[in-house]
Amino acid sequence: MKTIHKELLFQNKDQLTLELFTENSIFFDIETTGFSPANTSLYLIGCARRSGDYLCVDQFFAEDSKEEKLILNAFLELLKQYQTIITFNGIGFDIPYLKAKCDQFGLSEHFSDYSYVDIFKSVNRIKHILNLTNYKQKTIEAFLGIERDDKYTGGDLISIYEDYTKSKDEEFRSLLLLHNYEDVLGMIDMLPILSYVHLLNGQYSNIVPTVNELTSYQNTQETELILEMDTEFSIPKKISYHQNGIYLYATEHTCKISVRLWTGELKYFFPNYRDYYYLPAEDQAIHKSVSSYVDKAYRVPAKASTCYTRHDGVFVPEYEELITPTFKKDYKDKMSYFELTTNFLQSQELLSAYVNHLLKHV
Repeated sequence: MKTIHKELLFQNKDQLTLELFTENSIFFDIETTGFSPANTSLYLIGCARRSGDYLCVDQFFAEDSKEEKLILNAFLELLKQYQTIITFNGIGFDIPYLKAKCDQFGLSEHFSDYSYVDIFKSVNRIKHILNLTNYKQKTIEAFLGIERDDKYTGGDLISIYEDYTKSKDEEFRSLLLLHNYEDVLGMIDMLPILSYVHLLNGQYSNIVPTVNELTSYQNTQETELILEMDTEFSIPKKISYHQNGIYLYATEHTCKISVRLWTGELKYFFPNYRDYYYLPAEDQAIHKSVSSYVDKAYRVPAKASTCYTRHDGVFVPEYEELITPTFKKDYKDKMSYFELTTNFLQSQELLSAYVNHLLKHV
């Protein structure tokens, strides 16, 4: 077994990286000769951890399959010092693989005792926003502008490792170590991509609303509500996204969300329609308690779809009932609206509730 230890100055001062990568957390990545722990070998484990102003990188390398247990045991000993494990798809692959290997070699493991940050699992939730070709580590690194010297995939390295076990060629070993080394360092540099996840989870502040008139691409006059806020963590690369009538733009320290407003008439549907009459001539419903003032010829029992009153105004769309009273165009419409009011525009609590509502539907 070979152990390689390197120390570098820790220079990454990104706020989110500093928050996640503490001296109680450790990154790790494994290299194997395949996916099945029963039929393949574990040949390399790389780790990165902080120690003061330094970044320590440790790699445990098996010269052949007989040293699997040695590198696994060395890694487990190092792991005991930490509380949080940060990986890229570690929950999906690395951890289950190592657990199976521990069972195979009769080693005690405590992976369930740790808290986890899985970059891949988190990014997978927002892949429709990032719209990358795939969500492999190297693809995300390229999106963030992270450069590599390593040109191989884990699959490419299987045959190189097999050749190394026979020849002990130092060039082969260097290629294996470089790939794992850059995987581990790349995970640290990728942490800022989680800023998008934190934003969608509601980590922002200071919402500033603006009502803006615009001309649509169909050359019609429309009104939009723009909600601009400060992001808690710096956005590494500008994104824009449009879905379900929600427009989202995020760049560095600012996020803007805009929705089209409805100007005109909408209907408020009363509950308990059996307590109402519908007046066809007036196109509205009235409560039975005041129906004695209306001739029976001009009223009919209300249905759920006709039990409404009409209201003119400027309305904000909502995708489920959030702010009341709720208005609709028609009874069966899934989209509902609430009236745009000064109280709403001046209330950070209501604005925050609405922004969270929009982010949920993004």
